[in-house]
This record gives sequence, structure tokens and C-alpha cells, in this order.
Amino acid sequence: MSGETSAGALRRLDWILHPDVRVLVVETGANDGLRGLDVDSTRANIDGIVRRARAEVPGIRIVLAGMEAPPNLGATYTTRFRALFRDLARRERLPFIPFLLAGVGGVDSLNQGDGIHPNVKGERIVAANVWRVLEPVLRAAGTEVGR
Repeated sequence: MSGETSAGALRRLDWILHPDVRVLVVETGANDGLRGLDVDSTRANIDGIVRRARAEVPGIRIVLAGMEAPPNLGATYTTRFRALFRDLARRERLPFIPFLLAGVGGVDSLNQGDGIHPNVKGERIVAANVWRVLEPVLRAAGTEVGR
């Protein structure tokens, strides 16, 4: 959803958690960072998503995608924001995409006019960023993999 925050994702988790879900990619928090929302709250929301998913769908495999906060929020905020994803992935032993928009974020030619959302070329790079981590998870889950 456009404008989605980690709190909204946590509230809507019931929409996607079903017993037949075997792999969940958690990619939320970008809007939290853009809005400068409290890092501890964002961490708690994403942690809540992971814990609820595991509780409601035993055996689910979860991939976490990291995000970055814009530098205008200051070094302390951006460092804490980046670390929340890394630390959660490490603690929960989650396959981790360090930065979803690696190679795309901040590159004008790879983003739409808003400077935030990838264009078609940028989307291909984002897809490759995800696929590098997601493909082995899908294979391990016994999911048919095609490209």
C-alpha cells in the first residue's frame, strides 16, 4: 500500500497470513524512515510481524528486507534505523536483504519523478536484490521456482 508504515503492516497482517503461506517477505519501514518515526516503535512493529507470523503459521520462512532512512534525519537516526533491520535479522535468524533499494536509491535515472519510487529499470534491480536472497529460501521451502 502506498504510504504504508510498519504499524499499518502489523495491523493488516491477518489479510495475508494463511496456513498455506510458506514464505513471507517482510518489506516495510521505508515510510517510517521517511517520516522520521520512532526507531524503537518501528523495530517493535517489525518484530511483532515476525513473531505473529511464526506463531500463526508454524514452519513459515521469513525473509527480511532492510531499508535506509534519508540522511537529512541525521547520522544518529539513520544509523539506528539501518541497525534495526540488521539486528532483527541476526537475532531471529532471518535471511536478509541488507537494503532493498541497493543500486537504485538516490539514482535519478532509476527512479520516478518523485525521486523515491523505482522506475522500470530500477524495479529490475530491486527484483534482482530480492531474488538473490529469496530464491534459495523458496528452494529450501520446496516451492517451485521459476524466473
